[in-house]
Amino acid sequence: MTTLEAGRYRLGEMHEFAAADQPFMYLVSAGAIFALDEGAHAVLRRLGEESLSHGELVTALLESGYSREDADGLIRELLYVRGIESDTVSPVKAPSPSTPPTDFPLQALVLNITNQCNLACTYCYEFGADKIATPAGKPKFMTLETAKTSVDFLLRKSGTREAVHITFFGGETLMNFPLLRQVVEYACETAEAQGRKITFSLTTNATLLTDEIIAFLSDNGIGVTVSMDGPPDLQDKHRVYKSGKGSYAVIEPRLRKLIANHKTRAITARVTLTDGVTDVIRIFRHLKEDLGFHEVGFAPVTNSGEQDYKIDDGGMDEVLRQFHELADEWLEYALRGQMHGFTNVSETIGELIQGVNKSHPCGAGLGLLGVSPSGDLSPCHRFTDADTHTLGHISTDIDQEKREDFLSRGHVEAKYECQSCWARPLCAGGCHHEAFVRYGDTGHANLHYCDWIREWTDTCLRIYGAVSVLNPGFLENFAARKGLS
Repeated sequence: MTTLEAGRYRLGEMHEFAAADQPFMYLVSAGAIFALDEGAHAVLRRLGEESLSHGELVTALLESGYSREDADGLIRELLYVRGIESDTVSPVKAPSPSTPPTDFPLQALVLNITNQCNLACTYCYEFGADKIATPAGKPKFMTLETAKTSVDFLLRKSGTREAVHITFFGGETLMNFPLLRQVVEYACETAEAQGRKITFSLTTNATLLTDEIIAFLSDNGIGVTVSMDGPPDLQDKHRVYKSGKGSYAVIEPRLRKLIANHKTRAITARVTLTDGVTDVIRIFRHLKEDLGFHEVGFAPVTNSGEQDYKIDDGGMDEVLRQFHELADEWLEYALRGQMHGFTNVSETIGELIQGVNKSHPCGAGLGLLGVSPSGDLSPCHRFTDADTHTLGHISTDIDQEKREDFLSRGHVEAKYECQSCWARPLCAGGCHHEAFVRYGDTGHANLHYCDWIREWTDTCLRIYGAVSVLNPGFLENFAARKGLS
């Protein structure tokens, strides 16, 4: 009798779900999805109730219609992907994601070309009640010299990557548009001279858009994300000028011009949900259908849990209910072969297609760094100009000791609460900045969102499963359109 045949089997770490009358399992160790036939599904359900010997497991599969050869093959496959585990086979530790090496090449920089803004949004993470930025005494606008040095730094630190990316950010990005124009020209010339490619995107509140700016953005293929919270009554609740005047009337005609005349990249909207701004369906309809945004994504406000604009538990339940309604629409569109535009589903489906298994919640401190107007490096744009989160300077280099400390604390395996969570391959504990604002530690798991993340991830898994059964060609087209294949 072999060691394998002497063992007893138990269910591995997985999340079971069903879609389109087809059972699936999501394997946590691999971040992978497997469709199950009736026989395998029945056996796994039984293993969830009791351990089985090799002989018992084979017999169960034979009774389900498997041949002996196919039964042995399935057992070995399930052991390999850790769908099941044996007490006699030394379990190879689940291949959890490892921290990339210290010389991991950069993919992108977020250039905060100004820390100034012409609005005074009451929930702003940079200048609001929960701010961690400390811009006093530092430059308000990035200089051309600093920007050029940043471009050179990115190209030098990106290793052999053929393409890199720059995102322009603020404050309000377009308050420093003259610099942005010069940076794009310099970066394109420099990258081309090296036989490489560089792409661009920016985030804006849209108040300063002009025909000239729109033409430049379109001519240079610059992606645009607009921070906007919906129709006039919701937009003007928090997104106001310093005088208290709302911003909707200013941006609406500018947005229509942007969406109509930007011919090279899709325009997306990012909505910040706050107390009183939780009418997800109405916001989506207005931004997608009335104004014409290509994609609309939503995120609850980042806060310490003590601000009057925070969303309470009841509000979050209502948000999730509406998310599910839009998710159902997303699936209906996908089954017809159409793109829907609800970013919160699209992003997760994209990660499932890629089989993402994250070591960290995002690329902050890894392939991405933020650059402040002064040239300080930070994990991402949300930490720029915060002295306690500086990871070096573009004129010197990355402070590898600080970077390693940030990454080691942010690694999913360093977060105790994440180890028993089946959704960790996609979540990895949640946003570093959210964790710092809420718990004072960038490496803390975002425990206040755990139940919500698990429920939402399960929803997206079911969507993925249904599409894979009923219209698999859509997933291929989706991957191609998103540049995932």
